[in-house]
Amino acid sequence: MLRTTGLTKRFGGLTAVDEVDFELGTELCSLIGPNGAGKTTFFDLLTGVLEPTAGSIELRRDGDWVDVTDASPDETAAMGVHRSYQITNVFPTLTVLENVRVAAQAHGDDAATFWRNVDAYDEYVAEARAVLERVGLADRADDVAQNLSHGASRQLEVAVALAGDPDVLLLDEPNAGVSSESVGDIVDLIEDVAEDHAVLLVEHNMDIVMEVSDRVVVLNQGAVIADDEPSAVRENPAVQEAYLGGYEPGDLEDRNADESGAGRDTDSGGVA
Repeated sequence: MLRTTGLTKRFGGLTAVDEVDFELGTELCSLIGPNGAGKTTFFDLLTGVLEPTAGSIELRRDGDWVDVTDASPDETAAMGVHRSYQITNVFPTLTVLENVRVAAQAHGDDAATFWRNVDAYDEYVAEARAVLERVGLADRADDVAQNLSHGASRQLEVAVALAGDPDVLLLDEPNAGVSSESVGDIVDLIEDVAEDHAVLLVEHNMDIVMEVSDRVVVLNQGAVIADDEPSAVRENPAVQEAYLGGYEPGDLEDRNADESGAGRDTDSGGVA
């Protein structure tokens, strides 16, 4: 679905992404690494926010690989690569429905007129309602976005990224700042969207990574130091030294086992 060859980004004397060869198939792949490893810069390169210093980016379209190295963010999104952000990035004074409707329309044939009345485009309203149903926000459609809890705001962020039915979904720390009561909902949502999208996930909570990922790629100082299934990455000495330290699996996988309603420590297994 998406691949890079020798992808490199330098800022002066700093190499943020260092000759990364990467390929994402129809899977949920987590991208992990210490702060400053180059994860967000890598996302910025994949979505056209930054231009690479060297290397190439390709998307698989209709069976062929298409070079999108020089594509703008709008062009990249139009070709089916959508992204959520580490910091919630929605229109705070619009309703939940309008946020997703605008996103759906921006990827449709009426992008130039997306500020017209919401009732003018039934197709996009219907798509927005279907997306909200999927992410669990159907009953919040008429709420103003700034009135949502942080967890619900993250759900809305994913909904906006899903609008327009992308082929590839890049999720940048969708659990950041989410309360312990809401983490399970976000994890369930990630697993659900991965059923019919290629997903690249940046996440610091290792319990979540180990639970949801088909594959884990580890960046350190801009370079890939591991690329394997979760259990193999967890035991990789280079990864242990660079990032995981003394990580031991927590009990996130048992989040539904306690019927008493006791809370869960979202920091269990997490790495800053």
